Amino acid sequence: MGDPKWRKIMILKPKIQKALNKQINVEFSAFYSYLSMAAYFESHHMPGFASWYKVQSNEEFKHAMKLYEYIISRGEKVVLTAIETPQTEGKSFLSVFEAAYAQELKVSALINDLMDLAKSEGDHATAIMLQWFITEQVEEENTANSNVEKFKFIKDTTEGIDAFDRELGGRIQTT
Repeated sequence: MGDPKWRKIMILKPKIQKALNKQINVEFSAFYSYLSMAAYFESHHMPGFASWYKVQSNEEFKHAMKLYEYIISRGEKVVLTAIETPQTEGKSFLSVFEAAYAQELKVSALINDLMDLAKSEGDHATAIMLQWFITEQVEEENTANSNVEKFKFIKDTTEGIDAFDRELGGRIQTT
């Protein structure tokens, strides 16, 4: 008798499945990178910056898990691969904020590539799911860029850095 027809609809095309699994790795890598940034700021006694990057790290973990759950919900297998060791030191506080912004730009480009693939493969469900990520990346890029610009504005003034550290320390984990 074979698989019921509905089961065949649930299966992801191999290209989509492979690309989504790769994106899970990218998101876990971002999680790990942001956690490393938090540790960097902890080591420099900047608790607000560290807290902000811990929250950001947790957000990236949730992004990876959203993709994980999506693959599972489509009846497919999640394949996890090795994550590169993140950079553990920055040249300056600003360089860490700039690295975070560059990371968000990279992730946005990869999500856009995934959307293009989903559309070319006619996978409407995946395209709809990816729309959430595209919207999220607009916010992520804006926030990361704003942090860079604020840091450039305050330069290396002790008062400015302390105030910005307090401001970013006010970020709370949501859901």
